Amino acid sequence: MQLKDYRQLYTRELTENILPFWLEHGLDREHGGIYTCVDRDGTLMDSTKSVWFQGRSLFSFAYAYNEIEQRPEWLEACEVILPFLEKCFDPSDGRMYFEVKADGTPLRKRRYVFSESFAIIGWVEYAKATGKMNYAERALKLFKEVQHWLATPGILEPKYLPTQQAIGHSISMIMMNVAVVLRSVSDDPCLHEQARSSFRLIKDKLYQPEYHALLEMVTPEGELIDTLNGRVINPGHCIETAWFLMEASKVFKESDWADEARDFAIKVLEDAWQWGWDKEYGGIINFRDCKGFPAQDYSQDMKFWWPQTEAVIASLYAYLITRNEKYLEWHQMAHNWMWQHLRDKENGEWYGYLHRDGSVAQPAKGNLFKGPFHIPRMLVKSALLCDEISHM
Repeated sequence: MQLKDYRQLYTRELTENILPFWLEHGLDREHGGIYTCVDRDGTLMDSTKSVWFQGRSLFSFAYAYNEIEQRPEWLEACEVILPFLEKCFDPSDGRMYFEVKADGTPLRKRRYVFSESFAIIGWVEYAKATGKMNYAERALKLFKEVQHWLATPGILEPKYLPTQQAIGHSISMIMMNVAVVLRSVSDDPCLHEQARSSFRLIKDKLYQPEYHALLEMVTPEGELIDTLNGRVINPGHCIETAWFLMEASKVFKESDWADEARDFAIKVLEDAWQWGWDKEYGGIINFRDCKGFPAQDYSQDMKFWWPQTEAVIASLYAYLITRNEKYLEWHQMAHNWMWQHLRDKENGEWYGYLHRDGSVAQPAKGNLFKGPFHIPRMLVKSALLCDEISHM
């Protein structure tokens, strides 16, 4: 297939399968917001709403509207989701819940700030879609609040007791990406500083040259925590971080760290591919141990949907940057495995949870963690990358 064929395929899948599935089966026009706990055919299994996916879905519909086609039903979906997002904030501290009932009644809050991160990127894309820049201003304000929460001991509950100090991969990569998304509507200096500091933490501390691996957590000094949890490699996260770094180096290209970040991103992708690509069955595997011990997580040898989508984006981005044909081959490998195993040709949308050999582990199309985000983001981003590569 040529890049133009991939571009058409990704756009068609977005417009004729993925987003229509969620418009029909997820969008809640009664209470607002979106449901994600749906079975294979879209039947609602649980009316609990993921707060992550209120922001993520707002982002996905607005992102498609901004970059692919200005379809009125996508903007209408944003208008249904947007007011429900307001119900997901705890007025006592300004933070967001993790899950709520169908009508927005709070159920649970967690120590993470991922709900807030996804609300921010959703507001940014909505502001761009509508010209309502007050949402861009709200996004920047919340971003600065999140920075404050992360930087102030005692506001967020730590993952471990003081006997095990640690810094994590997930929040570093997310904050870098959120800064990049916000940069499209703001030139506030805090965005550049966040991208720079996230890059430095990832490269100087989380990356372990001895193991050619980007770990999920290390000590605050950047040393290996030699435990089962401390040795975890999440190849999907590493591949996602790789293209986040590539994008950051592009958005902040005038920075003195941009070239270094771009080159490091390629190294992260190379190492993650070696750890993650399953040479026997294909696809990106869930978890590895950097010392080669059996990984602890029960899903360690499964193939989840989102690492496959990140591999498609990252390989295209790597080719755009390097012109190395190897990355087009990687893209084809990742695409073929994803397209063959994840798509549900009978009921629409994609499976999320596969066994190592690619067989379906469970067929539901969504839950609190899977919904319209990784797949539509990949389809839009990959279509845009195909365009960029074709014109370079």
